[in-house]
Amino acid sequence: MRERGGKATVDERYTQWKSLIPVLYDWLANHNLVWPSLSCRYFSLLFLLPSFPPFSSFFGFWAVARVFSYRSSWGPQLEQATYKNRQRLYLSEQASESRSLAFTISLAGNAIHPCFGGATNIASVMFQTDGSVPNTLVIANCEVVKPRVAAAEHISQFNEEARSPFVKKYKTIIHPGEVNRIRELPQNSKIVATHTDSPDVLIWDVEAQPNRHPMLGAAESRPDLILTGHQQNAEFALAMCPTEPFVLSGGKDKSVVLWSIHDHISSVAESTSKSPASASNSSGKQSIKAGNEKSSDSTTVGPRGVYQGHEDTVEDVQFCPSSAQEFCSVGDDSCLILWDARVGTSPVVKVEKAHNADLHCVDWNPHDQNLILTGSADNSVRMFDRRNLTSGGVGSPIYKFEGHKAAVLCVQWSPDRASVFGSAAEDGFLNIWDHERVGKKKERAGTKTPNSPPGLFFQHAGHRDKVVDFHWNASDPWTIVSVSDDCGSTGGGGTLQIWRMSDLIYRPEEEVLAELEKFKAHLLSCSPKS
Repeated sequence: MRERGGKATVDERYTQWKSLIPVLYDWLANHNLVWPSLSCRYFSLLFLLPSFPPFSSFFGFWAVARVFSYRSSWGPQLEQATYKNRQRLYLSEQASESRSLAFTISLAGNAIHPCFGGATNIASVMFQTDGSVPNTLVIANCEVVKPRVAAAEHISQFNEEARSPFVKKYKTIIHPGEVNRIRELPQNSKIVATHTDSPDVLIWDVEAQPNRHPMLGAAESRPDLILTGHQQNAEFALAMCPTEPFVLSGGKDKSVVLWSIHDHISSVAESTSKSPASASNSSGKQSIKAGNEKSSDSTTVGPRGVYQGHEDTVEDVQFCPSSAQEFCSVGDDSCLILWDARVGTSPVVKVEKAHNADLHCVDWNPHDQNLILTGSADNSVRMFDRRNLTSGGVGSPIYKFEGHKAAVLCVQWSPDRASVFGSAAEDGFLNIWDHERVGKKKERAGTKTPNSPPGLFFQHAGHRDKVVDFHWNASDPWTIVSVSDDCGSTGGGGTLQIWRMSDLIYRPEEEVLAELEKFKAHLLSCSPKS
């Protein structure tokens, strides 16, 4: 198909989608991005102290956090308005003169006080600019409208070229290098990790960091901690442990590296009993030289373990939801590997040919820890049961979900229902699946689109180019943030959308029909009688 014809197809599809917004969505916010995006994420927060100490005092926080924070629940929302919740959004603008434009976002969890206290919903977004401004992490306030509040006729009336009034800047951090990925520490979502084009992982206390002005030539902010251990660049694979302050990373050196932020805390405690000279040379804490303009006074922490088993770049990593010692990884070698730090640095299980191409993403089900999702360049999503991962020496998935027409870039389980997950791909679609519906397809064939793939029950078509990342909001049920890189379709930057499908789509069929019957009866009672 000719380029002009292809573009018309994209525009026609988008126009059709926009006309259906009042029917398909409960709420939607569209935010135009000057620069395109690579990733987005809602940060989960278990609780937040009323006045949290800076990262240098993190030891005191951890002593408290060990008592309260080992839960998969969210802290109380301190600031809830009648019709919306206030949340935090991190935007990261990234300057690069030599690379193609790209950008990353991340959101995190619950309504917040504008400054401190309460649980937070934070999103981080990394943009890549043309070099006219420095790389930055921008902290913004975001408002999320509650369910069944927004008027249907209003949510589709947005300007694609405008920024959303629901997102407003609050603070800026100048980041050393491009931000490829951002992840939060679940025990305290103000502590975040970032990947850039280097072997290191950078750790930030985003609230303690000073507000900076992003002027050309401005000095970079100093990360509070640097995690070392990779031998080559580690750009994308990054995860934080739900139960312990552990960080996991994968890179081009084909390795998976595990750290504990608690090792930094221990080294700080040890250094207080040593002389200044000996403390500065301890293995857990040392000053970073400013040779690469990163950070002159940041401390470093070495790895707990380096795990070898992949034969190509590691693209994504994920912790087991209930264990800091168990984790998995996927890579360009088409392998899914399960690891257990308690038994060594070699793979516990290596699934050869998990897909027919490179693996881009992986997620572990927080509700059923036997289930693992993978997404690949072969356009498919596969679900594995870790009790029976292989057959005949190759990967043996429970289900194959084949509803995309291009490489799958991101998968994630829903926090709201154990059988539901989403997948985003280069075809511009974000698909929502329910694996429990696969066997029920024939029974409910009359309610399905004729060619609908098994398990697919919603398709978000609001992006006009590849959807590079998305994330469910754990504190606002069925609310999703997604982001696209629009350079190929519109020549522009990117699009950030925060949206929630109509509850008539995912609620039980009998419940929906009963509500519609009540609505029908109400309309009949209101109509004039002849």
